[in-house]
Amino acid sequence: MNKKKILAIQGSFKINGITSAMLKYAVDESQKAGYDVEYIRLHDHRIEYCKGCRKCFETGECVIKDDDMTQISKSIKDADVIILASPVYWANVPAIVKNLFDRMSGTSMEETNTFPKPRLSGKKYILLTACNTPMPFATFCGQTTGLKKAVKEYFKTSGISCIGIVVCDNTSKLNGVPSAKLNQIQRLIRKI
Repeated sequence: MNKKKILAIQGSFKINGITSAMLKYAVDESQKAGYDVEYIRLHDHRIEYCKGCRKCFETGECVIKDDDMTQISKSIKDADVIILASPVYWANVPAIVKNLFDRMSGTSMEETNTFPKPRLSGKKYILLTACNTPMPFATFCGQTTGLKKAVKEYFKTSGISCIGIVVCDNTSKLNGVPSAKLNQIQRLIRKI
């Protein structure tokens, strides 16, 4: 039996922030469980902006070839499970994560006359996110719900199913990831 391939994508600029700590814990737990883990910190890569040419919907690949997106796209296609760590920025993902989604459009789905046809079916994902707003306001005011909606839409359209989501709120008052959140992450890794 082949080892499952886990792709850990860090969408936070902060190397030592809560989102990064959540992903580091998930990576450590995945490695302990015997999974093959690849780690990508998006801010360490050159990712050009989507040009909106829509050629990727025909070819299944982005036409921009002079940046790091070709390798990132290959890593996503090769992964069995994607763990996306993304902080909340204005009720959404940071620009670099949104750009990743835009650049993956044609790789992730095929346009049809009705609904998009997923090109990455059979994969699964875990979302780890952190926001400064405390609960229940993070939900009621749309901070975490906005981000979760954007992420769920990308993965659903791609054919990638959700294992689970961990939200760490009120981060300005925290010195680290609370043990309850670490336990949630550990339980999701066990579901892989």
